[in-house]
Amino acid sequence: MINLNSIMFNGMDVTKIDVQIQLASGFARPDFNIIGLADRAVKESAERILNALSALNLSLPEKRLTVNLSPADIEKTGSHFDLPILCGILCAMDILPKDEMSKYVIIGEIGLDGTITKTNGVLPASVWANKNNLGIICPGIQGSEARWAGHTNILAPNHVLDLINHFRGTQILPLPPVKEITNTNEKVGDLNEVHGQESAKRALEIAAAGGHAMLMVGPPGSGKTMLASRLPTIMPEMTPNEILETSIIYSIAGKLENQTLMSKRPFRSVHHTASPVALAGGGSDAKPGEISLAHNGVLFLDELPEFNRATLEILRQPMESGKIVISRAKRNSTYPAHFQLIAAMNPCPCGHLGNAALSCSRAPRCAEAYQNKISGPLLDRIDLHVDVDAVNPWEMKSKENTQSESSAQIRERVVAARSKQIARQGYVNALLDGSDMDKYVVLNDELTNFLNTAAEKMGMSARGYNRIKRIARTIADLRGDDNIILSDLAEALSYRPVNRGKYGVKQ
Repeated sequence: MINLNSIMFNGMDVTKIDVQIQLASGFARPDFNIIGLADRAVKESAERILNALSALNLSLPEKRLTVNLSPADIEKTGSHFDLPILCGILCAMDILPKDEMSKYVIIGEIGLDGTITKTNGVLPASVWANKNNLGIICPGIQGSEARWAGHTNILAPNHVLDLINHFRGTQILPLPPVKEITNTNEKVGDLNEVHGQESAKRALEIAAAGGHAMLMVGPPGSGKTMLASRLPTIMPEMTPNEILETSIIYSIAGKLENQTLMSKRPFRSVHHTASPVALAGGGSDAKPGEISLAHNGVLFLDELPEFNRATLEILRQPMESGKIVISRAKRNSTYPAHFQLIAAMNPCPCGHLGNAALSCSRAPRCAEAYQNKISGPLLDRIDLHVDVDAVNPWEMKSKENTQSESSAQIRERVVAARSKQIARQGYVNALLDGSDMDKYVVLNDELTNFLNTAAEKMGMSARGYNRIKRIARTIADLRGDDNIILSDLAEALSYRPVNRGKYGVKQ
């Protein structure tokens, strides 16, 4: 019996799969069976492998061939089992050395002509192999991706024949190169391109500094999407751990482009027609959704009330816990989900509530029904609620706008504030809770009385009360002060009123 190594993913966790090959005599014709709770994609690998063998001028011996994927009680999904199964068959036919092949983790999809094509999860597979002192055999096109794990025992053939020739000594497979991380060619805007909206820019700075969620409410064309798209330009660079973790998520999802790491914070803009599975993740193979793809970055939801309410409610648990658990009948998959939610919405269906010249005849009654599509518990989890008014035409080319701060200038304050938070408590202020809240957000008697009075008048929940304290802590950090003062607390309260002023969004 031949026993080779492969893997499968359960969320971010890697599970070792033994690919066992047994050739039994006594059959007049070849018989090919795959067992071990294999899904359709795995079972179809039999046809791909038979055609690949034919392309190599090989055929199965007239024996019973059994492929067992162990452990048998875990459902096997994905086409990446093609290559380890084919390698096991070639070992059983004495074409590949089984002792050498057992020292590698093998993943890859096989084409009908024997080419080895791209598959998902090469980066986390290489990380796991390196930790377990194993080499890795992966598709040639993804060899550079495997190198990012710090691995050097990598074979990355483009064709099965390349692998055979390597072990026979007639060809040497070189170590794949590490591709240099390059900046994206996409045009990145700057906050000084946003005309007016100084209060919204200030709120965006606070959101970036403390990792806070933010909701912008205003009429069409006021710049809400433009502001949100520029948030990554004022956020700190990702740490090496954040880069690796984010890249692993994208590798599992099959979205790691150009065989290089995710060096920029993700910005995921989700359309309001997105399904719950698209947002949370799932499907038969429990792939990560937009919530996890936005990990360490920004999740932007435009036209918030247009989303299905059940879809939006999915956000509540990961916003609190920083992870999303996808439950299926046979397994649970957990993905990290430390994303920064930025949402935008019009105040009413026509978007012109408060403008007598443009608002519809149903205003303001239609606004309440429109805004009530968003649940109170979800709104309560959003730290910053900001009115974004229509831009005055005179501000479009005003001299003041040309002198507004650039993203680079704002980013310096954000980086300094975040550095204070990391040095103080090890994480951003948006995650403060429990005993750490009492330790790092200290209010004197005057500030406590002020906040308690405001909270009582505003009917604030306990969650909202703590969020005000977190925002005040962030505002103080932006000033470079260890102590929270009255103006910090007052500004924090201005982002969480009883209702949304003229737009009337209730908490």
